[in-house]
Amino acid sequence: MLSRWTATLQDAALQIGWTSLPGVTSMVSAGAMSASGNLMDFLDEPFPDVGTYEDFHTIDWLREKSRDTDRHRKITSKSKESIWEFIKSLLDAWSGWVVMLLIGLLAGTLAGVIDLAVDWMTDLKEGVCLSAFWYSHEQCCWTSNETTFEDRDKCPLWQKWSELLLSQSESPGTYPTFNRHTCGHGHGLTEPGMNLSEPITALPSLMEMGASAYILNYLMYILWALLFAFLAVSLVRVFAPYACGSGIPEIKTILSGFIIRGYLGKWTLLIKTVTLVLVVSSGLSLGKEGPLVHVACCCGNFFSSLFSKYSKNEGKRREVLSAAAAAGVSVAFGAPIGGVLFSLEEVSYYFPLKTLWRSFFAALVAAFTLRSINPFGNSRLVLFYVEYHTPWYMAELFPFILLGVFGGLWGTLFTRCNIAWCRRRKTTRLGKYPVLEVIVVTAITAIIAYPNPYTRQSTSELISELFNDCGALESSQLCDYINDPNMTRPVDDIPDRPAGVGVYTAMWQLALALIFKIVITIFTFGMKIPSGLFIPSMAVGAMAGRMVGIGVEQLAYHHHDWIIFRNWCRPGADCVTPGLYAMVGAAACLGGVTRMTVSLVVIMFELTGGLEYIVPLMAAAVTSKWVADAFGKEGIYEAHIHLNGYPFLDVKDEFTHRTLATDVMRPRRGEPPLSVLTQDSMTVEDVETLIKETDYNGFPVVVSRDSERLIGFAQRRELILAIKNARQRQEGIVSNSIMYFTEEPPELPANSPHPLKLRRILNLSPFTVTDHTPMETVVDIFRKLGLRQCLVTRSGRLLGIITKKDVLRHMAQMANQDPESIMFN
Repeated sequence: MLSRWTATLQDAALQIGWTSLPGVTSMVSAGAMSASGNLMDFLDEPFPDVGTYEDFHTIDWLREKSRDTDRHRKITSKSKESIWEFIKSLLDAWSGWVVMLLIGLLAGTLAGVIDLAVDWMTDLKEGVCLSAFWYSHEQCCWTSNETTFEDRDKCPLWQKWSELLLSQSESPGTYPTFNRHTCGHGHGLTEPGMNLSEPITALPSLMEMGASAYILNYLMYILWALLFAFLAVSLVRVFAPYACGSGIPEIKTILSGFIIRGYLGKWTLLIKTVTLVLVVSSGLSLGKEGPLVHVACCCGNFFSSLFSKYSKNEGKRREVLSAAAAAGVSVAFGAPIGGVLFSLEEVSYYFPLKTLWRSFFAALVAAFTLRSINPFGNSRLVLFYVEYHTPWYMAELFPFILLGVFGGLWGTLFTRCNIAWCRRRKTTRLGKYPVLEVIVVTAITAIIAYPNPYTRQSTSELISELFNDCGALESSQLCDYINDPNMTRPVDDIPDRPAGVGVYTAMWQLALALIFKIVITIFTFGMKIPSGLFIPSMAVGAMAGRMVGIGVEQLAYHHHDWIIFRNWCRPGADCVTPGLYAMVGAAACLGGVTRMTVSLVVIMFELTGGLEYIVPLMAAAVTSKWVADAFGKEGIYEAHIHLNGYPFLDVKDEFTHRTLATDVMRPRRGEPPLSVLTQDSMTVEDVETLIKETDYNGFPVVVSRDSERLIGFAQRRELILAIKNARQRQEGIVSNSIMYFTEEPPELPANSPHPLKLRRILNLSPFTVTDHTPMETVVDIFRKLGLRQCLVTRSGRLLGIITKKDVLRHMAQMANQDPESIMFN
């Protein structure tokens, strides 16, 4: 399978090595250069919409590349004429870096604002700060001098809704609602003489608290969640329907050359930013990381429209969007290098070396901007930063690989179930009530999530707690181990200990939370609200991994004399780090759903700072991909692309069937003949009638209908614009004027109306194959060159045409899928 980044389109276009393959020819003749030049002459005409594409159509990559080459050639030649032209050429050369700088600054700023807003609105469901209502729980208690370690959830300035409305509080327990702000993250408050060996109760029973206070807090949690979700779905439905979903399937399709107008517009950017805060704060099982890629690409589209170099060339615009996607991942995970690799591996279709450099720069600026805002208050880019003090051992590779197997199975289960549910949503009345669906799912999520502390807190905080190592000052019930009172080891070198009551309580709560997350995420992803999948997938893997890690840890403690533990886990040693298992499980589940490998590993070690643990991450990521691929090659994003019928030719798909171009081309047997234009015998009225009666993107031009000798190819949109312009600006052009594509006008009677010359819009070098070319080669050509269509000839005589849609339908048919599912050109 050919890699999409091993050769640029320019190399593929110039090195016509394809012509040496059997049955493949390209009409690159002496007229090719003139065709490119004439095309640019036509596009320089001062009437609008020339060179643009219609909505839901695919761009012509070769044509866009040719236009950019001609533009660059003109700028270079003019730069030698004067100082001013030289300065303009320098500005043109630096415009790309300016766009990257602006994208990084705006993407980083928006990500920081989103993080701060989510932090505040998530805490708003549980209470409010009396000193400043816009403060989150953590910010509110920073200003209090009365907060102690033991009563850290009793910050005087922060009041729960029951305390504010009923003046009745839940009983003073040790319920850790403030765990993300403890010493494990650098903001803890300690008190002398505290006994960390006492068990920590995670969920006080109703006997220990006022029932009315608990019920009021429960109801307020549900009402705030419903309000946030209702506002989000209403804004999306009314103002920006394209703001729903994660956006990555559509971004992949757009970067492959597809046009979806408005998907990266300013309204979409604004509404997606606002509603992303609302839906994440509502507590739904979704994340903001995937939608941040969409937000960053909207920023890229906005800034590229300010520079004609990118606004007038769809191919160059997609280079900017590839870099913007890298910046989006950079601010989503605090992983600039992982963002570049994600754009390269997962979303980009055309990724030249120049785009790699600019993607790196955009990701760097975005990460620096986010770091300057410091939304998490821990001087780091992400909330998940951890530091482990125990190395991993070879014997642990087995549970790591088991977690990879679990991740692959979870990815397969989720993809199939979610696609089945989304298909049902599209084909039944369920899809007509998006607001009701969001409200119902939000209500179910809030009602079930509140009683369990691991589903009540935000998913990011949950992952952070699961990743954390159990230090001496850690307060989470996951760290409720039975300590040896005579222990004198350093804080960072605590030996393995037997689990206490809190750990066992946490285990069954995590098991219930895991089942809930698996089920509810299937129904949440794909609703008409912004919804990312990265964080829910990581949460599923982190919960499974933490439980496995605790199991291995206790097994090693109680059976240290077993042969597998004897060499590396002696009594009193710190052998197993459960947080590491959570990190590996998160990577495995995310890889199983998205099928990422290299970029996933880099994102994970940038996300957590766990550079030493690359090998376990690699083992889990590769295993999850192998297991998931055994059940189907499609990741969740490719599955949604196919569900929506987008014309996306995935380079990962292999075509091994022994069919020929003649089996796929149109017209087929029994179909009407191919609609063509003749070079000098059709009138303007004939062409306008042909355009009205058909919906083809373009028409082959032949010498005559009898000979069918191919001359070139004319685009539908340019024919319409050329005729319209000629009627407005040229005298004597009427309906019965002869239209010709030759250099010299045909011989006409003396009283004939003025003919219309359209050679400028004719592509004299359309890509052609013979009727006996293997479809495996044709598919490769479409992938490598980004073609919209390919003409089929025999000895220079036109036989038919193969479009990208035809190729996709044929591939679907060969895979026993519905070929009519491909809905766009």
